[in-house]
Amino acid sequence: MSTSVNNINILNRRATFDYSFSDKFIAGMVLKGTEIKSIRDGKVSLADSYCFLKNNELFIRNLHITEYEKASFYNHAPMRERKLLLNKIELNKIERKLKDAGTSIIALRLFISENGYAKLEIGVGKGKKSFDKREDIKKRDIERETARKF
Repeated sequence: MSTSVNNINILNRRATFDYSFSDKFIAGMVLKGTEIKSIRDGKVSLADSYCFLKNNELFIRNLHITEYEKASFYNHAPMRERKLLLNKIELNKIERKLKDAGTSIIALRLFISENGYAKLEIGVGKGKKSFDKREDIKKRDIERETARKF
């Protein structure tokens, strides 16, 4: 494997600002050949993506993987639903957490594992209120000020 493959680390920065997470999981993804090539090129957007359970299987929706420009007519649809791979224990744990009102499954980070597989870090959490967000901004500003002084 080349070193550039392991440098793929696409974050959903908005998710950590809008949600507080109780659990995080690493899931594999069922992809087509052109999708993994686009991921290795870093042409992925996690904005507005979320996960849902259907028939005891986990899927991700609104994950945008740009079409691979060197592919012929066998290219993939950029916004198709993709199946996520977790074991039954993890799926049952997520299903129990979703019974609480206001709980969501959000994609946090997409990366390439050491074995060359695309992995997705997902978080189960609740949306933050506006005063929680203001508090986070205040903490971040205080940390920046103390870092500047030293």
